[in-house]
Amino acid sequence: MQYEATSPEDYISQLPEERQAPIKKIRRIILDNLPEGLEEQMSYGMLGFVIPHSVYPDGYHCDTKLPLPFMNLASQKNFIAIYHMGMYAKKELYDWFVSEYPKHCKYKLDMGKSCVRFKKIDDIPYDLIEQLIGKMSVDEWIDIYETAIKK
Repeated sequence: MQYEATSPEDYISQLPEERQAPIKKIRRIILDNLPEGLEEQMSYGMLGFVIPHSVYPDGYHCDTKLPLPFMNLASQKNFIAIYHMGMYAKKELYDWFVSEYPKHCKYKLDMGKSCVRFKKIDDIPYDLIEQLIGKMSVDEWIDIYETAIKK
């Protein structure tokens, strides 16, 4: 679901009550562990964590007016999702997350290439999300991104 929010706080205030606490908790974990050089903003109707133009002036190749996306957090119709571009672009990070997930959650992993869907909001592996945040630096993400788009 896409919300018409102008700030992260506005976004959270529009969520169903049962979604607000887990989104706030994940957001706090992300903000507390965000690699230096990333900023929070609204991005694609979700909470976004991006590399701003002040750090990466080229911006996102699809629309250079936008900062380079790194991670998003969203409340969708049937689940809460995190979207981590590093897992999409770096197989080792993806493999690490897939292998660690069963150690932190009793439910089957529901995941696309960069999207992790949490349908059981009472069993979100917050500690695993915290570990994931610190697994990739801004410089590493920029290197991977530039290697992928400048082929």
